Amino acid sequence: MTAQHPEPSLRPALPGALSGDLRASHDDREAVVEQLRDAAAEGRIDLDELDARLEQALTSKTHNELAVLTADLPKPPSPASQSPLVVTGGTFGASRGPERWEVPGHVIARGGVGGVKLDFTRVECRLTEIAVEAYGEVSGVTIVIPDAWAVDTDGMDPGYGGLKDKTTPDRLPRTPLIRLTGSGGAGGVVIRHPNQRERRKLRGNPA
Repeated sequence: MTAQHPEPSLRPALPGALSGDLRASHDDREAVVEQLRDAAAEGRIDLDELDARLEQALTSKTHNELAVLTADLPKPPSPASQSPLVVTGGTFGASRGPERWEVPGHVIARGGVGGVKLDFTRVECRLTEIAVEAYGEVSGVTIVIPDAWAVDTDGMDPGYGGLKDKTTPDRLPRTPLIRLTGSGGAGGVVIRHPNQRERRKLRGNPA
């Protein structure tokens, strides 16, 4: 007689479940897709392998299923393993951008007595997230991000100067999420998309 095996039942994940058994999010799948594309560009996997793995990545349900697809590939450096970029506002202030600059996974901006402006509008960034610590201190911090990017401000303390989030939540696929933390201090922190003058400069019209 053939042994009868019970059909597997779908059960909700318990609090003590292994992390690999947890359900994957859209961002989890997108991160694996980017890693696979990078591996193909570096010649680590061929195009047939890329197509097959991409199809599996987009239909994976759990972290375990995603992990199998990149188990034989080098792990990408995590933002936490990179040295942070620190921008401090001195007497005359400080800025980063709008010229092209290499964006690390961790940026610290301190407004100081002159203020700081971080402008991400001309950068080319393949990270899925950028951790930005902003401390308004005396003169504040202004952060400018492209229209396609979005920001998470849940970890931000507005302080006395406050936090002004003038961005839209419309984030396009394969664009970074700014994970904003820190404190508004006395000068406050503003994060926004480009204004009209900045948009004219981006189009090459300084007038």
